[in-house]
Amino acid sequence: MQENKWLSMKEVCDYLHISRDTVVNWIKKEGMPAHQKGRLWRFDVNEIDEWMKTSEESSYESVDENAER
Repeated sequence: MQENKWLSMKEVCDYLHISRDTVVNWIKKEGMPAHQKGRLWRFDVNEIDEWMKTSEESSYESVDENAER
């Protein structure tokens, strides 16, 4: 695990290869970990990596459950 590294909104978009709108949507609807100070957003890269892993696992579980029906 790497040292805490904080990413800006632009950096997290580049890191995940997604748009700003998608990041904002994920924060609001999917519980993406983010820290806001005023208008500034910051993202802990370790939190993002862990959230992506757990989000993927739960998505796969949902697909598996639907496939069994």
